[in-house]
Amino acid sequence: MIGLLQRVRSAQVVVDGETIGAIGRGILVLVGLQRGDTETRAERLLERLLSYRVFPDTQGRMNLSLQDIGGGLLLVPQFTLAADTRKGTRASFTPAAPPEEGNRLFDYLAHQARLVHPEVATGRFGAEMQVYLINDGPVTFWLET
Repeated sequence: MIGLLQRVRSAQVVVDGETIGAIGRGILVLVGLQRGDTETRAERLLERLLSYRVFPDTQGRMNLSLQDIGGGLLLVPQFTLAADTRKGTRASFTPAAPPEEGNRLFDYLAHQARLVHPEVATGRFGAEMQVYLINDGPVTFWLET
């Protein structure tokens, strides 16, 4: 499971002209689901997302986590993160989880996040989404479980 974490001042996801998820200060995570991913991997990714230190402390060092600052978490499914791009000029999506399994695992990740974090928003699996963000830094990390 892949999480492309971006520290944001704000972010939102729009589907068919309607905002379906939005946060203020926090992290936007593009989530790539791969064949063989499990609930255990989803739980580990969530653990890392909530505790990864990407926010500045009073000395300006990245020593604070999303939990520390009480920020928002916006999870957006993005199957293209699981693409194999090693050859040619067109990606192969063979490594990506099948749609039904990817959807189930994304829903599981979002459900688990809502159980332990006060502000969680999501995109919609399989939808054509527009994602708007004000990247803060920019600070971006690739996390993989």
